[in-house]
Amino acid sequence: MAEERLYTLREASALTGPLAEVLQAMRSARAVLTDRALVDLLARRAPANGGGPDGRTFAEAALAFSRGLAQIAAWGVVVRDLDSGLCDFRARREDRDVYLCWRLGEERIGYWHELDAGFRGRLPLDDAFLGE
Repeated sequence: MAEERLYTLREASALTGPLAEVLQAMRSARAVLTDRALVDLLARRAPANGGGPDGRTFAEAALAFSRGLAQIAAWGVVVRDLDSGLCDFRARREDRDVYLCWRLGEERIGYWHELDAGFRGRLPLDDAFLGE
């Protein structure tokens, strides 16, 4: 397994804008992909004509979602929850790896947590990060 990317606070902060765009696109795509009425309609139509325009809408959503996953993987960001946009950036704090923690809608990265702590273990950024 390849070593995970380590972010500085500055690098992670610079990525929150593009990451927000990808997360929003993935949410929109997921809404199409999980539209039960559309899925049922396509199941009925697909054997005859491939789904027509609705099939194209579904395929485009699947592609958009897949591209979002690929981009996030390339960045090395961990998305914990697509609904809330909760994301972690692996970083270094003193002599150990931790996560910088950010959620869609937050103006900036303001928290970090230990690798095994999760959202409930979020702590405000301190001099270990702010002095970078």
